[in-house]
This record gives sequence, structure tokens and C-alpha cells, in this order.
Amino acid sequence: MELSAEQIAFLYKQRWQVELFFKWIKQHLKIKAFGGTTENAVRIQIYSAIIAYCLVAIIGTSLEIDRSTYEILQVLGISLLDKTPVKELLTNVNYNDVKEQFYNQLSLSLF
Repeated sequence: MELSAEQIAFLYKQRWQVELFFKWIKQHLKIKAFGGTTENAVRIQIYSAIIAYCLVAIIGTSLEIDRSTYEILQVLGISLLDKTPVKELLTNVNYNDVKEQFYNQLSLSLF
């Protein structure tokens, strides 16, 4: 009861920024759960995911790929062991086919 309304509003706004950050992480970095429970483990996982996301964005920009970073991540994720050059992979692959392959692999891994 010692805080003013302005202080409470400020704290809520700061809390909301944290919520938005974690929402972005879940949507873009695909972190569903943290592998460790320590602060250091969580930081390493978040930093690694952010670095990977940035590298994919840089690849998309430098290769002038006309796809979203999310689409590039999907294509790369489905073809990690493919020996096709990255630019060819990202320009010649139909995104809808990648989504279908991804869901087929997902359904196969569930059985």
C-alpha cells in the first residue's frame, strides 16, 4: 500500500514487456521448454536460439531469399542432412511441400 498508482502502472508495464519477450521467444525461436533450471542454463538456451535466429535472418538477407525467416527456418529444419546448397534449397523448395513433409515427419515420430 506504499506504492503510488504511477509506480504500480510502471511495474505492470515492465512486467508486460517481459511477457511480450517470452511470447516472441515461443513464436520465433521455438523454445517450448528450458533444458536446465539454473539461470545460466536458461540464458545459454535463449542466447543460442537468438543467435541461430539472427544467423538465419542474415542468410536470408545476404542470399536475397524472398521468404520470411520463419519459412527459412522451416526449410532448413526439414533438410538438415540434405547436401543441397543452401541458396538452391531456399529458392527451389515449395514452402507448402516443406510444411507437409514436416507434419509427415512429426506424425511418423509420434508412432
